[in-house]
Amino acid sequence: MDSRTEEDFLNGQLLLIDKPLGWSSFQAVNKIKWAIRKKFDLKKIKIGHAGTLDPLATGLLLICTGKFTKKINELQGQAKEYTGTITLGATTPSYDMETEVDKTFSTDHIAEELIHEKASGFVGEIEQTPPIFSALKKDGKRLYEYAREGKEVEIKKRKVTISTFEITKITMPEVQFRVVCSKGTYIRSLAHDLGLSLECGGYLSCLRRTKIGDFNVDKAQDPNKFANRLLDKTNDSQQ
Repeated sequence: MDSRTEEDFLNGQLLLIDKPLGWSSFQAVNKIKWAIRKKFDLKKIKIGHAGTLDPLATGLLLICTGKFTKKINELQGQAKEYTGTITLGATTPSYDMETEVDKTFSTDHIAEELIHEKASGFVGEIEQTPPIFSALKKDGKRLYEYAREGKEVEIKKRKVTISTFEITKITMPEVQFRVVCSKGTYIRSLAHDLGLSLECGGYLSCLRRTKIGDFNVDKAQDPNKFANRLLDKTNDSQQ
């Protein structure tokens, strides 16, 4: 059971949520908002998240309620840590598994030493092109809308900082990694660019956000479990 009061949530709470696979960040926020409104019979409450996670990614989502929504911009600016898997030898239009593989390449020339060497080349301030399948806007329209219409658009590169790009395990064609990076970094683009540098293609096949600043996913909870505890339900699987 969650002992926090209506006043606690209105004055402001920072909630550490572990976003499940397949959920949008919007769905996770809505689940929390629904539970708080239902618990305290509220018509409305301010609530928002600090940094979107794609539906195919899992992990830490910082959700702010009430007066703490003013902290969102500050929280979004903090460094983020991710772990995940890059699959080499193929590419997809979205740079991840949202779209089907469109090209395949040989990985016979890829040695483990080469993967480590190329990954180290991305550490520091780099220029990165966001994926066409992203929510960034161009001329008032989301990039993924252009992509789904099959239209080509020019996407401006942006400067981001990669503090750490550690290759943690290699079982070809899968490469596991840990990345610490600045706000605005697209891990999908990093996966794609690593594939380009290795001349074998690559796409992001698994992603988990583990940290935002000093906040760790180890302290986060599933949104359904949060809702059940707040509403004092004993069945954690209940929606």
